[in-house]
Amino acid sequence: MNFCVSHDASNKSACKSPSPNGEANGAEILVDCLEKEGVEVIFAYPGGASMVIHQALTQSRKIRVVLPRHEQGGIFAAEGYARASGRVGVCMATSGPGATNLVTGIADAFMDSIPLVAITGQVPQSMIGRGAFQETDIVGMTLPVVKHSYLLCDIQDIPRVVKEAFYIAQSGRPGPVLIDIPKNIQTQRVSPKHPEEIHLRGYNPITQIEDQVLYRVIQLIEKAQCPMIYCGGGVVSSNASQELFEFVERTQIPVATTLMGIGCFPETHPLSLKWLGMHGTVYANNAVNEADLLLAIGVRFDDRVTGKFEEFCKHGTIVHVDIDRSEINKNRTVQVAVLSDLKYALSRTNHLLSQMGRSRITKGFDRFTQWYERIGAWKKQHPLAFKDTDDLIQPQYVIRLLDELTCGEVILTTGVGQHQMWAAQYYQFTHPRTFLTSAGLGAMGFGYPAAMGAKIACPDKQVIDIDGDGSVLMNIQELATAHIEGIAAKIIILNNQHLGMVVQWEDRFHSSNRAHTFLGDPRDPERIYPDYVTICKGFGVQAERVCHKRDLCAAIQRLLDSKEAYVLDVMVPYTEHVLPMIPAGMTYKDVLTE
Repeated sequence: MNFCVSHDASNKSACKSPSPNGEANGAEILVDCLEKEGVEVIFAYPGGASMVIHQALTQSRKIRVVLPRHEQGGIFAAEGYARASGRVGVCMATSGPGATNLVTGIADAFMDSIPLVAITGQVPQSMIGRGAFQETDIVGMTLPVVKHSYLLCDIQDIPRVVKEAFYIAQSGRPGPVLIDIPKNIQTQRVSPKHPEEIHLRGYNPITQIEDQVLYRVIQLIEKAQCPMIYCGGGVVSSNASQELFEFVERTQIPVATTLMGIGCFPETHPLSLKWLGMHGTVYANNAVNEADLLLAIGVRFDDRVTGKFEEFCKHGTIVHVDIDRSEINKNRTVQVAVLSDLKYALSRTNHLLSQMGRSRITKGFDRFTQWYERIGAWKKQHPLAFKDTDDLIQPQYVIRLLDELTCGEVILTTGVGQHQMWAAQYYQFTHPRTFLTSAGLGAMGFGYPAAMGAKIACPDKQVIDIDGDGSVLMNIQELATAHIEGIAAKIIILNNQHLGMVVQWEDRFHSSNRAHTFLGDPRDPERIYPDYVTICKGFGVQAERVCHKRDLCAAIQRLLDSKEAYVLDVMVPYTEHVLPMIPAGMTYKDVLTE
């Protein structure tokens, strides 16, 4: 083992030699293991129970340590890195409050199946269970929202545990893994033994479906008159977008995605219906629910997509392709289950289709003509649209203009709320891993930290957080991280001075009675509060406010041209609603369009 101090202003040549007997302390072993797993960045906030690990990290030449200004910002940044790159995101915090500040991010990664390794310091083993200073049972607290967790009790287990953690996090259905390390384990010394391979009894993440099941699916496609593909984040996780594209081209079946699946199939393609669900397109919801064959690929039939579970695609044959057995028949009973890695299932199906010959597959395409016409009529009757104005800036217009200026070549992150839905509706996504959002958990404050992580993962890409004034404020401190670390992630705030999505529900279901949803200054409602431009100035970040439509295009261009972090505070009306909207628990037939 060879530990070297990173090149910094204080010590540019120091290098720590290994002990004569090959020993290292637990923290040094941990860092070496992270290097062996190919970790290039860790988002870590130090504290008493993790500072030994931070000392070891200063000796690494391979791992960049990014200091977030809040542990939640750190784990959201690790998620953004993972979502944009497909690699495991890594974050670290100290014990007690440091660890508990990671819980929301761990739950978010669990809900959206994001590969993540969260490392927490813990009080010494002799103090566990005694209510020691900054002690929490973080393993117990996170059990429902991790794929797996470890409390390290033996220094010799560090190499095995780290190797297992990364394997579990990124194999099968991805998810978060927690490693909790008592401080005494970090300081003990030993000659580590690194495993060549790992064996996890009962864990078999590589699942490949038999051809006979795929032939049955092909037979269903040949008989279908109104088929639809409903695909989600599983396609992105398995890197199967190209295989999906080939499958669609071969079968000519229309496609609707979930929020998590946005970008897995190009929305500019004539067979794309964009995305479905509560605020999805009317034509996507209609087509999926009225299909006679629904190919559900890498999805979990969540309530924001299905509405009333038993009414979803009520009269169609449903084929569910997924790698996670627990999702089969959990929310919606299906007729055919394809338990398999999606990339393999799609690739193998494409191979079988190619063997059958194009004439056999395409001979029945004429039977789709009426189906295409129905979908076309829905598109014409219910397009995504908004009432534009001469000078007032509509939030939808901001997103549409950004799309025009960037030609779809941007990674967008979002907070949670109306802005999230408008970003998904009015930006045209053509590549996977370009729309990063907290979909399952719906965690406000996700947007900008995730943008920082995505920018580190993809430094040559333009990364912009589309955020709301309520959501962005929850992790505004990460502007300091971006400034100090030189992370050129941008923010466009759609500022309506309200918790917009809650206001929309108040308008729809509570007679517009305002219940603590105004975020401005009630003593001076006309004043723009808080002043984000001044806040950004304090962080050393460029910012400007736009109040008039005539100034917007040039302002967005300045944001795009900036080589540093940049914030654009765009004032929009709070009276605007996200439409269409299917009320919670209702069906696609109950959609609100006005």
